[in-house]
Amino acid sequence: MSAEFLAELRAIVGAPHVLTESIDIAPYGTDWRGRYQGQPLCVVRPGTAQEVAAVVGACAAQGVAIVPQGGNTGLCGGATPIGGEVLVSLTRLNRVRAIDTDNNTMIVEAGCTLAAVQEAAAQAGRLFPLSLAAEGTATIGGNLATNAGGVQVLRYGNARELCLGLEVVLPDGRLWDGLRGLRKDNTGYDLKQLFIGAEGTLGLITAAVLKLYSRPRRMATAWASVAAPAQAVALLTRLRETIGGRVTAFELVGRPALDLVLKNIPDSRDPLPGRAPWQVLVELADTMESDLDAALEEVLDAAIAAGEVGDAALARSEVQARALWALRENISEAQKIEGISIKHDIAVPVSRLPEFIARADAALLAVFPDVRIVCFGHLGDGNLHYNQSKPLAQDNAAFIAQTPAVNRIVHDLAHELGGTISAEHGLGQLKRDELPRYKSAVEMELMRALKRAFDPHNRMNPGKIF
Repeated sequence: MSAEFLAELRAIVGAPHVLTESIDIAPYGTDWRGRYQGQPLCVVRPGTAQEVAAVVGACAAQGVAIVPQGGNTGLCGGATPIGGEVLVSLTRLNRVRAIDTDNNTMIVEAGCTLAAVQEAAAQAGRLFPLSLAAEGTATIGGNLATNAGGVQVLRYGNARELCLGLEVVLPDGRLWDGLRGLRKDNTGYDLKQLFIGAEGTLGLITAAVLKLYSRPRRMATAWASVAAPAQAVALLTRLRETIGGRVTAFELVGRPALDLVLKNIPDSRDPLPGRAPWQVLVELADTMESDLDAALEEVLDAAIAAGEVGDAALARSEVQARALWALRENISEAQKIEGISIKHDIAVPVSRLPEFIARADAALLAVFPDVRIVCFGHLGDGNLHYNQSKPLAQDNAAFIAQTPAVNRIVHDLAHELGGTISAEHGLGQLKRDELPRYKSAVEMELMRALKRAFDPHNRMNPGKIF
């Protein structure tokens, strides 16, 4: 990197916001799981969309590649440099530009954490429903770049469904202002959708128009035990038929996942006796004044009588509800404490989840008899986090080397059942080479054509997706 180019970057964002020392840039060059490392040329921290555009334009003029990064909480290495790029950290773009309660929209910059977006909406008397375990650190730009899902997709949809407009810096440094708060706009291609889920390979998201909703007045949360995933699906169907759209979350937790939390997360407690093999976490919400606790208790009683549920615990306070949610949200952290694992983020139709789990478990155990399978996730929308490791840390390194064989079993089965190998985490570096096996030649060519049209020199987040 020439001294002139470095001076140009410093002139754009200010010298304190161009990091070049190894000790300063090291945290940006490693992903959250510690699986991927890359050495960027430098880290640049612009403070406005105009500064982002100027930085990208300068990089384009020099033929230098760019890696955008938000909170660096991704699980697939999508925001980690492969080496030799300028890493553009967007965390200084952290302003809430506007909230329109009559239109139920807010305009926020890409570096706002998801928790900050939720809090700003709450202060305005509204709800922004996207919710996931890393929301205190994950940024809304990263959420949109990976089309994040989280625990409330069942009712509100993925990040894609929660976004009405975008502001994006294009690969040549031009700034596209698509910040329109419209629910209806049929004036040609819906360009924002090309950047959502594109992991920064087509452009850098700098701001977004997000949908807001009325805040719930009543909530109900319960933890229930089931004998098998099929019973969990039966309970979900019962809830939908009796309570309908008030079901906001329906999470499945296998016993190994819960045991990791109970072992590694302080103050964790099993809500139910008996060590059931499977648990579900159910949440209801209503904007009307209604007795959701009674409604949920009635459904659970009927499910127990029908043999779908073994036992259940209904949260009687917000503190108890948070404790139940902590068991679910701390699974990834608890698993990380015990070392690296082979992670999968698959989705299949809800009706086929029990078949996927049964067949994948059997196929893996036939080849790896002592594998630990940690299965949990968003059963309500068909998305499972299906992870494998060895129980003993000293055995795990050799097992991780078997990732291609494990992926073949899991991914082939998900594809066979009409599913996907990436539901909400993106592709990044982790699944890049898997994609051609599961996308048709036509799909791959259409995706490559888009990449060529937007970024013909492959300077935007190279080594990701393709």
